[in-house]
Amino acid sequence: MAKATRNRSLTKSKRTASANRDSAPQKRDWSRVRFLCVAVGLALVWCSLWGRAYSLQVVDTRNLSGRALRQHLTSELVTGRRGKILDRDNRVLASTLAIKSVFVRPYEVESPYTVSVRLARILGVDPKYIRKKIKKGRNFVWIKRKIDDRASAAIKKQGLKGVYLQTEFGRVYPNKMLSGNLLGYVGIDEKGLAGIEYAFNKTLTGSSSKFVVQRDAAGRRLFLQGAEETTPLKGDNVTLTIDSEIQFFAEQAVQYAVNAYDAKWGGAMVVDVASGDILAWAQAPMFNPNVFGQYSASQRRDRISQDAFEMGSTIKPFLIAAALEENVVKPDTLFFCENGRWKLHNVRIRDTKKMQWLTVKKVLTHSSNIGTAKIGLELGATKYRDYLVRLGFGKKAALPLAGQSTGILRPLNRWTQVDLANAAFGQGFASTMPQLAEAFLVLANGGVRKPLRLVKNFPLNEKVLKENSQRVFSEETAHTVLKMMQDVVDSGTGKSAAISGVSIGGKTGTAQKAKRSGGYGSKYTSSFVGLVPAQNPRFITLVVVDEPAKNYYGSKVAAPAFKEIAMRYMALNGTLPDFEKSRMLASAAPSTIKPKYGERRFGVGGKPQASSNSVPDLRGRSIRFAMEVYARQGIIPSVKGSGAFVKKQKPAAGAKWSAGSKQQYTLWLSEQS
Repeated sequence: MAKATRNRSLTKSKRTASANRDSAPQKRDWSRVRFLCVAVGLALVWCSLWGRAYSLQVVDTRNLSGRALRQHLTSELVTGRRGKILDRDNRVLASTLAIKSVFVRPYEVESPYTVSVRLARILGVDPKYIRKKIKKGRNFVWIKRKIDDRASAAIKKQGLKGVYLQTEFGRVYPNKMLSGNLLGYVGIDEKGLAGIEYAFNKTLTGSSSKFVVQRDAAGRRLFLQGAEETTPLKGDNVTLTIDSEIQFFAEQAVQYAVNAYDAKWGGAMVVDVASGDILAWAQAPMFNPNVFGQYSASQRRDRISQDAFEMGSTIKPFLIAAALEENVVKPDTLFFCENGRWKLHNVRIRDTKKMQWLTVKKVLTHSSNIGTAKIGLELGATKYRDYLVRLGFGKKAALPLAGQSTGILRPLNRWTQVDLANAAFGQGFASTMPQLAEAFLVLANGGVRKPLRLVKNFPLNEKVLKENSQRVFSEETAHTVLKMMQDVVDSGTGKSAAISGVSIGGKTGTAQKAKRSGGYGSKYTSSFVGLVPAQNPRFITLVVVDEPAKNYYGSKVAAPAFKEIAMRYMALNGTLPDFEKSRMLASAAPSTIKPKYGERRFGVGGKPQASSNSVPDLRGRSIRFAMEVYARQGIIPSVKGSGAFVKKQKPAAGAKWSAGSKQQYTLWLSEQS
């Protein structure tokens, strides 16, 4: 019975459990749904990627390829390095060197304040200026172009993030003020703005060509080694006839005259008679084309070619030559000089001394204005003016320079007797120094014209060459006038130009300057022209000093400067008598040339030390530092190669200085120190 009861209970339990199962809700299986959704999603993504890939690779391939090329490849206009300007011995007067410029990529700068303060301290500018540039939001900002070596080295040492140095070409004049007014200068874009730089800009400027260059992701240009410059693009060199050594001591002599007499300006030219080459083209005050912005336009002006002066008595030899050529007078023809005072049509003409009867020879020797005026009246305005034109007055000199003055020579129909008398002794018409040099070159060349030459291998056109090879005076007339000019130096107004043991022909000049309001004032131009030796001259030297204050006579102001230049020129060429050379060296004074304005230093090192007895070690120094060391010794070395630093020198360090000898000083350059 108990067994039966257990069975019934068990059966009832099973029925209850089965009923409960049947009454509970059924759960669905979602795993398959989820799998299906994931599969569909992946299929859609896969299809979209393939679609995008198809669009990029097939549909938009040309457009996108072009954009990629534009981002990483670009066409750039590349201009070659500007040619050098050299002197007659291939010494460098102007050169183009690699100079650093600093720029910033603002988005790479972590601390604009730190960067601006540090750069400002190095570059000498206002930090606010730099900070303002950095915050402009551009990808590329120039901070300063063409900085000096010292600043470049300091910036590189700082290692500022986002600050970069770019190599550019910069014009450098290693001799600083030497020939500055003649050479001219270039702008920030390397285009000539004045002087030789302007006149020969096309020759000096390198040719341009377009190149495709590659850039990185930041837009920086990627250079291949040695690809920064293509040699055929370089500009051509221009070689002048200037001799740097003669130019140097001519500038010294003129500067001394300007300083000693408180003059406004001074100029000197030295001309080789045989070739017509201009060996020196010196002016004072001078200017440094490396920092041309620190000078006014008048200080940068090349007054030798661009300004005309009434030359005074230096014109008298041409009047006398014309009168001799036309047989109007003989060397011994007598003229009464009116005891120093003569009235012509209510115009009073004066001499510095009371003189009575003088021969034509003595008229020139003692520089009598009255005697010269009477000779001019005998010759006549028509003939005299014709000779002046044939000598080259009234037209530009045959020199390849822009802005030359034609001088002032009035038409014949405007000449009165008073005008003729004035023109006879160099007043009433004006000429430039090259015009005066060309005229004296006629006398030195036996009466035949010869063109001046300033640039080697610069051909003159046929018309100009023919015009500048005509005979003006007979050889006999030229010889006679040169002998008279020798008497001027031996016993006349030019005695202060005399050099013992050397025959010199010369003529002094003292001219009143015209006032803007008309007539003549109290200012003067002093001049002297000398030919060495007097007969068969080898060189001509002209000196003009404008508005001297302490004394205005050409014999006192300009003649001593001529003597200094002539003596040093002859000493250089070994033709100065030994006793004069010894006296010159014993009385040599320190250079009086002092820059009127501060000059930017490019050297990385300190200032060159005062001169010592031996050549210092200049290897590794900047070319500018080395040139200043040599300049202090009065030496201009030959420079070979290119770069900003000296890698080799000759003679070697420790050799004795020998500026007066024929020792050659040479520097070899390198791009790296």
